[in-house]
Formats: sequence, C-alpha cells, structure tokens
Amino acid sequence: MAQTHVHDVLIIGGGAAGLTLALQVDQRLSVGILCKGPTNESSTFYAQGGIAAVLDKEDSIDQHVEDTLAAGAGLCHRDVVQHTVGKSAATIDWLINQGVPFTRDGVKPDCYHLTQEGGHSQRRIIHAADATGKAVSETLTNNALRQGNIEFYPHRIAVDLITRDRAQPSCQGAYVLDDRTGTIDTFNARFTVLATGGASKVYLYSSNPDVASGDGIAMAWRAGCRVGNMEFNQFHPTCLYHPQARSFLITEALRGEGALLRLPDGERFMPRFDARAELAPRDIVARAIDHEIKRLGIDCVHLDITHKSADFITSHFPTVHQRCLQLGIDITHEPIPVVPAAHYTCGGVLVDLSGNTDLANLYAVGETAFTGLHGANRMASNSLLECLVWGSAAARDITRKSAVVASPAGAPPWDESQVTDSDEDVIIAHNWEELRRFMWDYVGIVRTTKRLQRAKHRIDLLQQEITEFYSNYRISGDLVELRNLSVVAALIIDSASRRKESRGLHYTRDYPDTLADAIDTILTPASRQTPGDLTAP
Repeated sequence: MAQTHVHDVLIIGGGAAGLTLALQVDQRLSVGILCKGPTNESSTFYAQGGIAAVLDKEDSIDQHVEDTLAAGAGLCHRDVVQHTVGKSAATIDWLINQGVPFTRDGVKPDCYHLTQEGGHSQRRIIHAADATGKAVSETLTNNALRQGNIEFYPHRIAVDLITRDRAQPSCQGAYVLDDRTGTIDTFNARFTVLATGGASKVYLYSSNPDVASGDGIAMAWRAGCRVGNMEFNQFHPTCLYHPQARSFLITEALRGEGALLRLPDGERFMPRFDARAELAPRDIVARAIDHEIKRLGIDCVHLDITHKSADFITSHFPTVHQRCLQLGIDITHEPIPVVPAAHYTCGGVLVDLSGNTDLANLYAVGETAFTGLHGANRMASNSLLECLVWGSAAARDITRKSAVVASPAGAPPWDESQVTDSDEDVIIAHNWEELRRFMWDYVGIVRTTKRLQRAKHRIDLLQQEITEFYSNYRISGDLVELRNLSVVAALIIDSASRRKESRGLHYTRDYPDTLADAIDTILTPASRQTPGDLTAP
C-alpha cells in the first residue's frame, strides 16, 4: 500500500552534494534522503581521482581560477569560479574533520599527498589513494546514518516533483516509486533538493553507474525550470576497454603521474595533438583518441605506466591495479586498453550561488545543477569540489529560510486508476537501446548538423512512444529512467543544434571555429507558468 512521508527537507540523491547538505543543515530539521539503490550507490562512490583545492604554498587561488577558466573555453563564470576555488581549503578541512582518510605524503607525513591532473598547472588534487569518492561517500554516509534527524530511503526512484499554486508555483515534495514493491509513495517536504547526479547514461558507453539517468534535470524541466549548456557532455578519455568491465574508469591521475597514451604498435600519439600531450584537458585527449581509433579502425588505444616501479603503481593506484588484475591485466608490466566514455554532464538546472532553481523551495546541487563553474569543459577534480561547496551553500540557505517557509498542504496520492499492467516491456528495452545508440553515434564526441538532425527526428518519434506507454501502463523503474533519458536527450540535441561553433566539449565539423562571443545556451520550457525572479547565473 502506498505511503505518505513528511520531512522538512527531501534530498533526492545520496552522493557528495546531497550528503553534505544533509550533514550541514540545521539539525532541528528532519531530512529524508532518497537513494535509487543502496545508500552509497552514486557517482561519488566511483570517483577515483580526487578533489581540486589550493593547499600547497606553491599554489594560489589565482592559478586555480585561471586554470579552470582556460579549461572552460571561455564559458566559465569568473565570479562563480573565484567563489568556488576560494572555499576549497575550508571545504577540505571540513572533510578531514568528518574523518575522510586522505592519503599522506610519503616524504612529508605531516602533509597530504597532492597529485596533478589534466589542465592543472600545479599539484592540487588531494585524494584517498585512487578511491577518493568511495572514501568520501562512506565517511559522509556513515556520519549521516548516525545523525538522528536524517532518514535514508533506499531503492526509491523519484517520478515527478509535486508543485502547487499556479500563480506563484512552488515545489512541495515528490512522488516516489518504491522499486521493491512497485507502489508510488508521496513525500511532502518544505524544501526539495535535486542531487541526482548527471545524465551520462544517455550514451551507449559511460563510466557512470546505472543511476546516472538525468532524473533531476528531467523532473526540473517538466516542473518549469530552465536548463543551461546541455550540449557540453564530457567524455572521459580513459575508460577500461574490456567486455567484463563496461564502465570501469581509469583515473586521470595515472596520466598525472606520467602514464603515456600509445597506439597498438607502441607509438605515442598525444604530442601530435597538443603541446601538453597526456596532460591536455579531457576534451582534447578524448577527441585525439577518438580520431586515432577511427583513423586506424582499431578498438582501443593503450595507457602505459609500466616505466614506473611496481611499488609506485600498486601504492598509488591499488584500485585500478586490483581490478585490472582480476581481468588478467597486470598494469605493472603491460599497458591498459582504454576508450573514451561519457563521463560528466557540464550543463544542468540553472541555479544561483545558493542552489536555488526557478521554482520556489526547489534546489539543485552537484552534477544536476548548472552553476557556471565548468563552462564548456570541466577541469579534472573540480566536480567534487562543486558538490561540496553548493551542498554547503544550499544547507545555509535552507536553514535561513526554514523559519518562514510553512509546511506544505498534503498532496493527493498518486492516481493509478486509469492504467493497467504492461505485457510489452520489451518496448522499454528496445527504446532504451535505440536511444543510447543514436546518441552515441550522432551526438557524441564529434558532431555534424546532419547527425543532429537525424537524432532530432529519432528522439521526437521515441518520445511519442514513451509518452503513450507512460500514459497507459503502470510505471516501473526502467520506464521512469527511459522517460527521463528521453527528456535529457532532447535537451542535449536542442542545445547542440543551437550552438553554431566548436567550443570545449562541443565539437562539430560543420562549425569548426570558435566564435568571439562566449554565450551560454539557456533553454526555457514552454510549460513555465511565470518567469520567476531568479537571474541566470
């Protein structure tokens, strides 16, 4: 039987952004956290590299800011970058106080070890070996489980936001599928937070866990919120190429520590594409690999760190070493087969510096949000920093507003009176495969106008089928994700079609040059009731 739950704060997603908010909001507020799978199943958990922060005396906030602006190809918002980087040291201090076991420096044990990644001019990546996300996720989750005002709801999939009052619309919670029982529960809340991660599962090959299906972006769009820069999808250059490990990421820190990209014959190729070679920003490295794979008709390239000692490799990259060893690859003696894979959604739901969206009492934090930090290309390890900074900011804003925002009126229960059980779930599987395949082929690393037109034609037909299916049959987790992925795919295609240039992660053969004016792509839903008072970040 469907249930009704009431919280002051409903957080949809249990990654770093949502957990930070939950732990920092006023403890007198009751917090509910929805997790699509187990409590620690999020993109955060799988993040290997680390967190970018200004922690070394040789580094500076100005250098970190300039590196970020350079990687963002002219679209980063300087004030947002300065705001974020300026809070990096304090953010790391908070994580250390939470108990995150960052790796110590072997030479200076009183300091933490810092590594360097693509786009960074200094060593500023603090990490916990090569499993930083796991360390952050487990530490914050365990702390949240011990905090009395926080309740986790695992195996829950948010279906749609609850909005009320057409004159001054606001968010008052969400309808949520219990994936174990199939019931749709009602979660009423004074404040709702979208912390659902990105949308990389819209592509056939991705480094992300299966939960990254763009749910928060799609729900916000349907509720009337604007989205920005959805054409900028980051493809991580080095995902393990192996039939038994379809989404295992090979951390960028390997290249930061000297790993080289080679063709099957051993030739190193990155110096032909960029003076920074393997340490060039991710979009350049991904396009170079894609070019070589297509030029030579090969399945993958190779990442080689065998010139380092076995002790160095196993101590710095134990997770990568062990996983590859399980698959018969000893990275201390042989190179790693790698391919690019969809990795990060740089665009998202428009928010201000506190995470507010266009809809009152609705926040978006982390990869779900478009803050203006990443521009046209996210610089490595800035993402976890963004999660933490905006999670903290939203917590402060919610705490401040909690004295004046009233409890919502109870929403009506989910209505299933007009739907029946489906006997054709094969349609969901077929549409899911078709969507991810044409997004990879037509809206991937290299685009053209004709490819985008083909993708637009297919997504229009697909959305008609999905809408009909959704309207007539009881929903399932797969159907919810397919519906959301179709929305995100349409937004990406629309955004990419509007950008008549190549910039950062958006590369089109028909417009290879970069325009003089750097302009964000902002999309506004037709269903939006009022313009709201939020200024685009």
